[in-house]
Amino acid sequence: MTRASHKDWHSKEQLEKLQGWARDGLTDEQIAKNIGIRRPTLYAWKKEHPDIADALKKGKEVVDVEVENALLKKAMGTTTKTMQYKMVKVDSDVLKAKRVKYMNAYKLDHPDKTKEEIVIAAALAIPTYERIPIVETVQEIPPDTSAIIFWLKNRLPEKYRDQTFRRLNKAQADKTEAEVKRIKAETKRLNSNDEGITKIVFSDDMKPDKEDDADQKGDKSDETDT
Repeated sequence: MTRASHKDWHSKEQLEKLQGWARDGLTDEQIAKNIGIRRPTLYAWKKEHPDIADALKKGKEVVDVEVENALLKKAMGTTTKTMQYKMVKVDSDVLKAKRVKYMNAYKLDHPDKTKEEIVIAAALAIPTYERIPIVETVQEIPPDTSAIIFWLKNRLPEKYRDQTFRRLNKAQADKTEAEVKRIKAETKRLNSNDEGITKIVFSDDMKPDKEDDADQKGDKSDETDT
């Protein structure tokens, strides 16, 4: 197997391919595998050949921007539109006219192409069927709380860093703990009042002894009368 060389990756087409792989979100390891080299070799290429490094960098920057835009839309909410189409066969006369027009223009731009190649190019560029839109669906997507938090924590770290959220959580926990202590204290106070009431009831239970004292006083009165 022939070992891949950086010399094969300096043309415009190959650099665009590298950029496309990076734009599609492939890692350096995956890109290196596509080229047929190891990841350290790709690192060396990027260090020694600015055009290769720039192609990969531009591709990744495009992905970063696309992801950032997608996250922003999710955080703020967005509207999506989908269209349903139906395939309609193009009228034969219209199709022929379109392909002849395309072949004439293609032949001027590619004078070295054969007639057969020009016909094939026209057939591929001007299909027999065309899409006709029939139904458009609009959907409102509400803001996503997780996306909002992630965005704020990373875009405004001094104001919305993890420590801020920890303080909010701690404040909530302290509030809950204080409420629990208040309920316990109130319960204890009510229990104490119940004990006092029990003592009063217990004193009332001593009434028979008071009646005995009254009887004793009555007996003394009787003796005096005697």
